[in-house]
Parts: sequence; C-alpha cells; structure tokens
Amino acid sequence: MREQTSGFMSVTAIILAAGKSTRMKSKRPKVLHEICGKPMLGYVFDACFDAGVDRILAVVGHGKDEVIGQFDGDKRIQWVEQTEQLGTGHAARMCEKHLREKHGEVFILAGDGPLIRGEVLRTLLNAHHEERAAASMATAVVDNPTGYGRIVRDGEGNFHEIVEELDCTPQQREIHEIFPSYYCLRSDDLLSALGQLTPQNKKNEYYLTDVFSILRRAGRKVIAVQAVTAEDVLSINTRQQLAEVDAIMQDRIQKRIREGGVTIVSPINTYVEADVTIGPDTVLQPFCFIGRSASIGGDCVIGPMTMIPRQGIVPEGTNLAGNTVREAALG
Repeated sequence: MREQTSGFMSVTAIILAAGKSTRMKSKRPKVLHEICGKPMLGYVFDACFDAGVDRILAVVGHGKDEVIGQFDGDKRIQWVEQTEQLGTGHAARMCEKHLREKHGEVFILAGDGPLIRGEVLRTLLNAHHEERAAASMATAVVDNPTGYGRIVRDGEGNFHEIVEELDCTPQQREIHEIFPSYYCLRSDDLLSALGQLTPQNKKNEYYLTDVFSILRRAGRKVIAVQAVTAEDVLSINTRQQLAEVDAIMQDRIQKRIREGGVTIVSPINTYVEADVTIGPDTVLQPFCFIGRSASIGGDCVIGPMTMIPRQGIVPEGTNLAGNTVREAALG
C-alpha cells in the first residue's frame, strides 16, 4: 500500500487541535489528555506519518504553548494559530498561506480522534488518486449516528452533501452513514472551496464540511469511501469517552504485543502504555504496569505485581517480580 501512495507530489495533513477541554472540565488542552500514556494528538500525528504525510499543519489555539512544547522537536510539524473560534472551516483557512507553498494532496483530520489508523488514510488516499477526485472523504456506518454529520447520497448512491446534525431534517437524522472528519482534497481545489465558505447555518460558523458541496456544485468529482470502522470514529469530548477510547487502545496495544510472541497471562490485570517494545517469549504475569517507551528483551518474566517505568530498560532473560521494580528495570 505504501508504494501506491509514494508517487504523490506532496501529502500535507491539516490537524485541527485548537479546541478547549470544556466538557472534560480541564484546564489542559484536550488534545494533550493521554490515551495509554500518550497525548491523543500524538496518535493522529503517527497515523499521518504512517500514511506517507511529509508535512503537518497543526492548528492550535487554547493552550497552544503547552501543545507545541510536547511536539516541538519534530520539524515535520508546522504550527498555525487560530485566535478566534469561528468553526472548522475558519480553522482550515488559517493554513491557506502554507497550502500555497506546495501543490499536492491534503488530509484534514481532527486532533481528538486518536483511534485513527494509518491504513485507513492510505485506503482513502489511494481511492482519491485512482478515482482522480478533487475531494474524497472516508465514512462509517454506525448504529447510533447521534452527534455526527450525515452523508446524504443521491438515487444512484453518489455523494450529494454532508448535513451537520443540528441542521438535519427528521428524515436525515435517520441516516446511519456518518462523516468522522476524514478529508482528502487536492490543495488547489481546497483553496478554491475555502474561499467560498459562508456561515449560513444555525451555529453561524464556517463549516469545513461545506467544501464538498461547493466542489460538487462546481462540477468537480467528490467521492465518499466507506473505509472507517465504527470503533475508529470515536472522538473524545468527555472523561467517559476518554476512558472508553483508552480501553480500546489498550486492547490494540496488547494484541500487537501478543502477535509479537509475548504472553499476557491476565490481560484485564495488565496495563501497557504506548510505544513499548517487548521481545518474544517474554511473559507478563498479572498486575503488571509497563510504562510508555519501555524496552523489554525476550525470554523475560515480568511480575506478578511489577512496575516498569516509562523508558525503562529490561535486559533479555530477566525475571522481575514483586518488589523488584524500578531499580531493577533501569539496570
């Protein structure tokens, strides 16, 4: 899949990360709240780079210095400030100057959706290229579409428009195909559409979703690809949603570790943070905590009742249990 995307002139991602943590009742920027020990924004960045993105334009606002400080060492990321909260379309317009610097394809994604996967972005990008579309979107079909924009198709099944829930008719509210904010557009078409956005809606905001209808009415090709699982669309606005997404991510992390040849004796009583590496034939006994970016060799026995700190290193063949925790783990 990576080879199919390598021929693009340039792939840029705009990440919308300017939101507050109002419903989470937190002073901390929402995108810095951690999922399995890692800021949720970090997962979105990782998915973009996995999909072949060579430049990220991260739109920040509330707590911008704190957000930038977490990722400032990565030169692939450019920071764009949104001083007013006038909607997602307005946030994307803050990037217009940078978009004119390079021609190519542009993803636009939300910074509070850490379950995003690079493979889905690659699927979207390849479909966008193969169909020679001006704009493409990845959609999902969910049992409960509450809170999401609905995908309205014509009688032949082609994309017609996205309608935000607040603006839906009773019939449109019954649609279960939703838009989880996975955009892919040609940069020139995006710039053209952004210049035509108007706040003609109940929120009096500039909706980024309107770019699809603008381009379709102009005769440009717009496609909707059902490529996102119901699980992947979950975004975070509350502490409850934070916990739900953390549990899903923990399952993914443990699955990856098991596929690498590691035994987890009691998954429900084990917690492994992000970016951990563990060698084959290692066994994690119950009540273990493995911190972010820890490295554990093969043929180890960890636990029970053991904590490996973040960035801790455990040599191959080590047995750790009970009180042999931090000091032993760090060697």
